[in-house]
Amino acid sequence: MDRPVSRVGPSLYLKGELSSNEDLYLDGIVEGRVQLNDQKLTIATTAKAAADIFAGEVVVCGALKGNVHAKKRIEIKKEGSVTGDLTTPQILIEDGAYFKGTIKIELSVDQEANKNVSPKTESEPDAPLTGRKIA
Repeated sequence: MDRPVSRVGPSLYLKGELSSNEDLYLDGIVEGRVQLNDQKLTIATTAKAAADIFAGEVVVCGALKGNVHAKKRIEIKKEGSVTGDLTTPQILIEDGAYFKGTIKIELSVDQEANKNVSPKTESEPDAPLTGRKIA
């Protein structure tokens, strides 16, 4: 089942805060803040964004100036350009893409949950060895 996708067309210019609970395809110009929660933002080849972005996944084919925080993944395609700081558990920067800034790799929600669980192995004793005689 396809998820609904909103579109900012090539002739649109948005300034301010943009938020949505569905995927967004940006083909125009956006300045400000983009908040998509767990959704996917695609910045098309002809698009320009000067914005701080918070989304589940971000794919950059156009030009972006601003910081990006993605819960799942950030992808900068070969025709993409990003100037800003990136925070995500997974990053892909294709050959030929432009990037200037910093990258912070964070654990995803799934990795964070697994980090706090220590599976018991057969080599771990059930009780402390203190006071036990070992042959």
